Amino acid sequence: MKVLHAAAEVYPLVKTGGLADVLGALPEALIGAGADVRLVLPGLPAILAGVEQQQVVHEIGAVFGAGRVTLRLGRMAHNGVPAYVIDAPYLYQRPGNPYLALDGGEWADNLQRFGLLGWVAAHLAAGELDPGWTPDVLHAHDWHAAMACAYAACHPATRAATVYTIHNLAYQGLFDEDDFHLLGLSSRMMVPVGLEFHGQLSFMKAGLKYAHRITTVSPTYAHEIATEAFGCGLDGVIRARGTDVSGILNGVDGAVWNPASDPLIAAPYSADMLDGKALCKAALQCELGLAVDAGAPVFAVVSRLTSQKGLDLLLDALPALLNFPAAGGPQLAVQGNGDPALEAAFTAAAAAHPGRVAVRLVYDEALAHRIMAGADAMLVPSRFEPCGLTQLYALRYGTLPVVRHVGGLADTVVGASEASVLADRATGFMFGPATPAALAQALLQAVSAYGQPALWRRLMLRGMAQNFSWTAAATQYMALYRETQQAIQAAGKL
Repeated sequence: MKVLHAAAEVYPLVKTGGLADVLGALPEALIGAGADVRLVLPGLPAILAGVEQQQVVHEIGAVFGAGRVTLRLGRMAHNGVPAYVIDAPYLYQRPGNPYLALDGGEWADNLQRFGLLGWVAAHLAAGELDPGWTPDVLHAHDWHAAMACAYAACHPATRAATVYTIHNLAYQGLFDEDDFHLLGLSSRMMVPVGLEFHGQLSFMKAGLKYAHRITTVSPTYAHEIATEAFGCGLDGVIRARGTDVSGILNGVDGAVWNPASDPLIAAPYSADMLDGKALCKAALQCELGLAVDAGAPVFAVVSRLTSQKGLDLLLDALPALLNFPAAGGPQLAVQGNGDPALEAAFTAAAAAHPGRVAVRLVYDEALAHRIMAGADAMLVPSRFEPCGLTQLYALRYGTLPVVRHVGGLADTVVGASEASVLADRATGFMFGPATPAALAQALLQAVSAYGQPALWRRLMLRGMAQNFSWTAAATQYMALYRETQQAIQAAGKL
């Protein structure tokens, strides 16, 4: 089975969030499951530089406002997965991240930039740009690639089944409806039952309306987005798709996130030999300017600093944590950037509590590994969380997650209730309502458990024993691909 993945970012070349981690690991796992997999990516500077052995496949010419567009085929350096690169210097050769300029504003031509990504993916699926390789399945990821599903749906030569994965429904790719003509699609698609969304053009709806099947990155999130509370205004569209929508949990790339072989941490360790974790903790405390104290539980955040991630709740709950009468006194390490107000508030907290609160307003992959290894507990108090990878990495590193019972967090962490501890199922700490009081209660439960070394070790070992592998996810995706092909063949649409 030939599978083409269309996405805007991929680890380790371009990463703004978990989407990149998925594209960096899932294709390789699918290859291991027997698929013939390729990627199609925008020619951002890091991607052009990082994809090896590139050869020109097709000279596309002038499209989407770009004077020259060339399709190249090479291989990802870290895993050898074949990747098409859309070389369009006018659209992609610029500083900033894939979506934003250096000043934090969206690129004014994002419609054309990501319209082109979808157009190329769909024309590859139709066998027009590389006749030597035509996919059986076109798998588009998030709004950036969603337009591929619309282009494929209206292309008479397309025989590929289309799958669309929602990594975060809150980011929908909304544009001025007057710019719809730039996509070159029929005006019949710019209606409420098509791509129109409250007077705007929605790329997200291209995936929701025109893909044969829709997945999200956890089973619970798949159910949540069909409700008004989590549907971001699109719950009706999602409910209308019924059983076409399902959830498949993300996995962990064991080659990247493994404390026994991680070259980025102070000392290796494993469930069988935990001594190295204490060394990682001391090294982290020293690096961040926290008091070097083995008895002080270190809580950590590795996240975008946004209200979605519940970090305003953490700020309000922080006094309860820091004032807890425990030996050594709990500590907090925060890494990430985002909302300027949250950045300022965490910076102020660090200034007010030297030696106990440390903040680094950057995303640094190596530091993220050191925090994951050196912290005792990882905080993920999200208001909503499609899957969440941070808690999966934390479990693997014996760093107990403190999470809200929502989305993929609810699917991957078992809260330390009396019953779950007795049954040896508990892997972390969980709270329900999105309130500072509920979070504070979970934090204090964690501090109390840390004061019971035998219990804490038991929770660590249970967490480290969890198996969230990409192999399991790939098996489910392969089954979905086959099922989708069979369903549309039976309906006479292939």
